[in-house]
Amino acid sequence: MDKYCIGIDIGGTTVKLGLFLTDGTVVDKWEIPTRTENNGDQILPDIAASIKEKMAEKGISPEEVEGAGMGFPGPVLSDGYVEVCVNIGWHDKNPQEELSALLDGMHVRSGNDANVAALGEMWQGGGKGCRNLVAVTLGTGVGGGVIIDGKILAGTHGTGGEIGHIHVRDEETEYCNCGGQGCLEQVASATGIVREAKRILAREDKPSMLREKGEKLTAKDVLDAAKAGDELADQTVDTACRYLGIVLAQVSMTVDPERFVIGGGVSKAGKFLVDRIWKYYDHYTPITTKKADIQLAQLGNDAGIYGAAKLILG
Repeated sequence: MDKYCIGIDIGGTTVKLGLFLTDGTVVDKWEIPTRTENNGDQILPDIAASIKEKMAEKGISPEEVEGAGMGFPGPVLSDGYVEVCVNIGWHDKNPQEELSALLDGMHVRSGNDANVAALGEMWQGGGKGCRNLVAVTLGTGVGGGVIIDGKILAGTHGTGGEIGHIHVRDEETEYCNCGGQGCLEQVASATGIVREAKRILAREDKPSMLREKGEKLTAKDVLDAAKAGDELADQTVDTACRYLGIVLAQVSMTVDPERFVIGGGVSKAGKFLVDRIWKYYDHYTPITTKKADIQLAQLGNDAGIYGAAKLILG
C-alpha cells in the first residue's frame, strides 16, 4: 500500500498544498485563497476542508496518510506555537494542534516558511544529496533557512536563519520592516536592489538605461541592465552581492554548511548573480579553500510544499 504525506505552504495571498508519496513523488498540487480577515480564523478550517476533499477525490483513507506538514511566515517554536504571524493575522496560537484537531487527529508538524523551503530544497531541489545547507531566498525580503544533519535549525526563539536581518551597514538611516537599520534585506532583496539603484541614480549624473524606467524600475531591470554592461546597474548589483558575500561568509564561519542554495525572484538572474556572490564570499573566507559551494534553488514556488511534506518524514 502506498503511503502519502501532505505539504502546506501558507502565504499571505494563497495557500499552496501538495499531495506526495513518501518517496518525494508529487501526486497532486493545488491552491486555495488565504482568508486573512478576522485574524485569519478561517485559514485552518479552509485547509482542513480542502485536504479532506482531495483525499476523498483520490480515494485515500486517513490510514494511508503519514501526516501533514505546514510552513507559515513567522517564528515557530518546537511545539508549533506562534506568538505572531503578521501577514496572516495570527496571534498567540498553536496552528499545529488546531489543524490536527480539524483533521481528526492526523499527525501535523509545522515550521517557519523559509526554513521549510530550505528543507524542501535539501530533499528534492538544489541541495539534494546534502545534509547540511543554508538556503537564502531573495524576494521582496531576504529569507533564510538552516539545515543541519538533515533537520531545521530553528533556534531557541524560532529566529534561526533570519539572515535578512543581520546588520551589515552602519551608515544606513532608513529603517527595515523589522525595526532595525542596515539589515541585509535593505540592500540585497528585490526591494533593496531597487532602492539602492534609485539612490545611485540620484547621486550620479552618468548615463544609465535605468533612468528611463522611472518609478516602474524593478530588480529585474537592474539585473538585466547590469548583465548588459550598464555601469550604474552593475554598481548596484555589486553592492548587493558584496553584502550577501559578507553574510554568507559569517554564516559559513558559524555553521559550515556543505552548500548555500539561492532562491527567490532575484535568483532568476542565474549564474551571473551566483558568480558575483561567490567572488565576495570567497574573498571573505580566506581561512580555507574547503568551503560550501553556491547553487541555485530548483523547486521555485514549490519548495514550501516539498519541505512541509518532508517535516512529516523526519
